[in-house]
Amino acid sequence: MFWFVKLVANLHIKSRRRRRSLMEDRFPTANQVSLGRETPKHYGITSPISLVQAKEADLVLTHRLTEALKPYGVFEEELELQRRIHVLGKLNTLVKEWIRDVSETKNLPASVIESVGGKIFTFGSYRLGVHTKGADIDALFVAPRHVERTDFFSSFLDKLKEQEEVKDLRAVEEAFVPVIKLSFDSIEIDILFARLALQTIPKNLDLRDDGLLKNLDIRCIRSLNGCRVTDEILHLVPNIENFRLTLRTIKLWAKRHNIYSNILGFLGGVSWAMLVARTCQLYPNAVASTLVHKFFLVFSKWEWPNPVLLKQPEDCNLNLPVWDPRVTPSDRYHLMPIITPAYPQQNSTYNVSVSTRAVMVDEFKQGLSITDEILQNKAEWSKLFEAPNFFQKYKHYIVLLASAPTEKQHLEWVGLVESKIRILVGNLEKNEFITLAHVNPQSFPGPREKEVSTMWVIGVIFKKMETSENLNVDLTIDIQSFTDTVYRQAISSKMFEADMKIQAMHVKKRQLHHGTDTLSLISLTACFLLPVSFCSVLQHSTEGLRQMNDSSLDLSLDSDNSMSVPSPTALSAAVPTSTPVKSGPLGPPPSPIAAAASQPEIQASTMSPPAVKRPGSPMQEERKRLKSDSEVFYSI
Repeated sequence: MFWFVKLVANLHIKSRRRRRSLMEDRFPTANQVSLGRETPKHYGITSPISLVQAKEADLVLTHRLTEALKPYGVFEEELELQRRIHVLGKLNTLVKEWIRDVSETKNLPASVIESVGGKIFTFGSYRLGVHTKGADIDALFVAPRHVERTDFFSSFLDKLKEQEEVKDLRAVEEAFVPVIKLSFDSIEIDILFARLALQTIPKNLDLRDDGLLKNLDIRCIRSLNGCRVTDEILHLVPNIENFRLTLRTIKLWAKRHNIYSNILGFLGGVSWAMLVARTCQLYPNAVASTLVHKFFLVFSKWEWPNPVLLKQPEDCNLNLPVWDPRVTPSDRYHLMPIITPAYPQQNSTYNVSVSTRAVMVDEFKQGLSITDEILQNKAEWSKLFEAPNFFQKYKHYIVLLASAPTEKQHLEWVGLVESKIRILVGNLEKNEFITLAHVNPQSFPGPREKEVSTMWVIGVIFKKMETSENLNVDLTIDIQSFTDTVYRQAISSKMFEADMKIQAMHVKKRQLHHGTDTLSLISLTACFLLPVSFCSVLQHSTEGLRQMNDSSLDLSLDSDNSMSVPSPTALSAAVPTSTPVKSGPLGPPPSPIAAAASQPEIQASTMSPPAVKRPGSPMQEERKRLKSDSEVFYSI
């Protein structure tokens, strides 16, 4: 009987609680309303790490951070900002006028012509609100379905030519993401084109709508991707102003520390933005000073290659390729995946290599140490932006030089060579005697004689050898594979011209010194490892050349140019031809970068690299003749 009484009592209690719950749902108490206001919106794929509100000390540190950023020109003056808005307004008016003209040409009804629309959207750093003084603007021209891409690259290009404010106009129709580049009233603008499957373009068009991607060609989807990703990022952060100030800080830090370059295997603008956005999601109530510190804390300890995601990936059933290591085997080899939040989701860091990831993680750790000191009032924010001396960081360097006879040829040639440098870095990483290859994203003007040239510098760490015997490290194949790839691409894309050259040389740290704003090379002919131009040979040997995939040049994601930071170093002498130095019985270094100061000696001699074996190839015969004169090796 007792159990029955207890059961009835429990049922009575549950019934009373249910009635109270219904009443509270209809008429919440004042206390519940207050708690409801304090409950934050959930951002990201996990719960926040901390919901702690900012303290007065955090606000003071944020103000100091803002003041520390100002000398670097990361904030644009109001007058310049208004000029950008004015230029975009004029460009938008020009777009609408042109669309009406095209509509009339195609005999559309007058009622449709008046409402057809058309609009300019922005993306990248300008849309995120973190552009710097003098930065370019990334823009997207969205047109209705009756406007063709051929119209954009013909009659619209002609209309731009008629504008007196437009200078340096050029179309790159065959690019991975086709683009028109121009300077409008001295503001650099890159314009992409997307034709939507809509009769008219509404004024309130939201490009985040996945339905817009239906029935579009792949070039239009690529062009839309930049705007869609940028807009998603802004919708996925809890406080846009805190996000922007933090991102300005991190971008400046990355540029000052030479790790800002998507094309060379570091991170570009959109990747840094997504890392900062993820930090904001994990600490939604923090201000910029705290977020900068937490950024370094989170990503110095991140277990790569676990991906960074701002939201759960969505499948829109449009059969577009997305980043998914479960389905795509090649995605499993990505070292530092940061996944874009808009469909089709992509990894924005597919260029990252073992070396560039090691360099960035080391910089994250150093950034954490510095911000620890700043939060403890032991250092100022300026310390975070002190540029390290790249030319004293390593014991050995490889200098690449790309040259062409004219300025125009040089511009195209340098762009191609730079886009392939990551291949050389990959080749060097695979060498059993090399621990790390760190390319400096900053390029330098080469020696100006009869040609126009540009140089890049790669810091190299060689493994410590336990044996005391001399060891020859042959980099011939590593460098040859890189140069062959560049020449093949140049020939297959029909941009190759006579006297376009790639040369390489070995330089030691002791040959670098302070005191100039550029990197100077003395006695080039005595130093270069690859002094021979293969132009005349290549012109007669195009058999077997294949078109290279240049998908890494994706303008829809990263179009920020790396900040030019003058280097206080220069070369003081040519490479000597000293005798090899024996290395002692040393153990393996604890980390690639920490071991830079204690590497074995290296010797280089001039050479001409051997050709890839192709029976009967003129290139092969020419290089056989040259190879007998010299060999390339590093003796350690």
